[in-house]
Amino acid sequence: MKRGKLIVVSAPSGCGKGTILSEILKNPKYYYSVSATTRQPRKGEKDGVHYRFLQKETFENLIQEDAFLEYASYCDNYYGTLLAPIEEHLSAGDNVILEIEVKGAEQIRKKRPDATLIFIQPPSIEVLRQRLEKRGTETQEVIDKRIAQAEEEMTHWNEYDYCIVNDVLSEAVEDFKAVARAVELKVNQE
Repeated sequence: MKRGKLIVVSAPSGCGKGTILSEILKNPKYYYSVSATTRQPRKGEKDGVHYRFLQKETFENLIQEDAFLEYASYCDNYYGTLLAPIEEHLSAGDNVILEIEVKGAEQIRKKRPDATLIFIQPPSIEVLRQRLEKRGTETQEVIDKRIAQAEEEMTHWNEYDYCIVNDVLSEAVEDFKAVARAVELKVNQE
């Protein structure tokens, strides 16, 4: 059986990566890896669907057990990718999509050079701020923190294999589909 491909997606908060990925994941060849986090769920988020919501102590115990493919602290919370489900799906021939931040992507690049990294960025910081404010899910202080983090993250776009600017959503979705299809067709290097 052909082994699945590992695709890592990073983007500053509010760039529309969730919307883009919802379109990609309509294709049953792709498995979305649900990240673990210590942050509080937002309204409507469900454990095991949007994230695996863990207590900080539980997350830190899993770090000690080397259970993560990658993990990082972001805006005062832990985020990470549990290794076991990733390997299970890749071995079954599924293409696995990881949605992680730049520090995690850097860890993946070192551990898994076979992974394809895609960075999604907004057309501008001003547009990003408008998108975050429109969400209405965070305080102005948190939005300011996310904007500062986004500005730093966006300096790393050139460390990725592909960069997609999400200005017009339909175009960004088509760009992502083109990259995903190319990755799917890539000959295994293992």
